[in-house]
Amino acid sequence: MEKLSPKDYYKYLDPSVISRIGSLEMRARYIVEGFLLGLHKSPYHGFSIEFSQYRQYMQGDSLKDIDWKIYGKTDRYYVKQYEEETNLRCHILLDSSKSMSYMSGGSVTKHEYGKMLAASLSLFMTNQNDAVGLVTYDESISSYLPPRASRIFLNEILSTLLKTSPDKGTNTSGALNSIAERMRKRGLVVIISDFFEEPEKLIAALRKFTFTKNEVIVFQVLDPAELGFTFDRDAIFKDMETGDEITTLPYQIRKSYMEAFDTFLEKMKGECLKYGIDYNLINTSQPFDVALRAFLKKRMKAG
Repeated sequence: MEKLSPKDYYKYLDPSVISRIGSLEMRARYIVEGFLLGLHKSPYHGFSIEFSQYRQYMQGDSLKDIDWKIYGKTDRYYVKQYEEETNLRCHILLDSSKSMSYMSGGSVTKHEYGKMLAASLSLFMTNQNDAVGLVTYDESISSYLPPRASRIFLNEILSTLLKTSPDKGTNTSGALNSIAERMRKRGLVVIISDFFEEPEKLIAALRKFTFTKNEVIVFQVLDPAELGFTFDRDAIFKDMETGDEITTLPYQIRKSYMEAFDTFLEKMKGECLKYGIDYNLINTSQPFDVALRAFLKKRMKAG
């Protein structure tokens, strides 16, 4: 990977630039390095861990943790286990429903933006020895990778993200409820979605994470056209999940649309803040450091 210079870092936070880079792993590395170069002074600090006991080596464990003295005596691989093996446990939930495939003419779809953000966060946390897991969902949970702190496991996360494509309807509240029931240890929950669902159902599901003392950060990822209704000619509007269509003149419905959409966004933001959930509205034309800075701020609180 080409080393970034301080004067070039910002272009590698631009979705239109990043989208032209070949592999998802390379995109994530450029985003993370660009983000770190952009920080004047990192507020990130490490945490100490204390040795507890040994356990048998499992696939994905780092070879550096193997105790070779024990191997010499037993001819078996054991690794050192710690009281707190990681600084933080984080679940990243990515909405992979059909509505996330929308793009109004820019460089990336909402889903592609979400994938790159999820990959970057996973790389960032793995570099900090945090345990990160991934959930992708549409009408139901598509994949579930419980949090682990391992560079080998990071490859599994990236591979899963690479294979994920939006092609079904959505049930975000149902997916959140299901994951909340599976979680046994509290930590940080990151949800990346357009949240096109009834706010009441979404908030009720989000609150299940806060009931069990998890920190929650929400990224509502939207396309510029969805935020500004930037259509200026006769158009056919198609529901990407149901296939329903209507033909209309955009100028006739723009005011009603904007009023309804602004009410929806204010409801989401207000309810999240009410229950201590960090809410972030992300425009897919925005550079990635907007989301990464919000994550880092929340990460410091959670740590």
